[in-house]
Amino acid sequence: MPALHIEDLPEKEKLKMEVEQLRKEVKLQRQQVSKCSEEIKNYIEERSGEDPLVKGIPEDKNPFKEKSSCIIS
Repeated sequence: MPALHIEDLPEKEKLKMEVEQLRKEVKLQRQQVSKCSEEIKNYIEERSGEDPLVKGIPEDKNPFKEKSSCIIS
């Protein structure tokens, strides 16, 4: 399926697409940023103990740990 380029469409089609998008957006339930940011912060803080990027990966469960080293004598 070829890619659709907006600039290749006639003006009428562009306007139809814009109206369709605006109709979708007007139906969205909106919330205040101050409330959402507080909820996101709480969510992150509650799960930070389980986050391997914060807590780290135990050595015995680390899939990237080298299995053994090679010694040349």
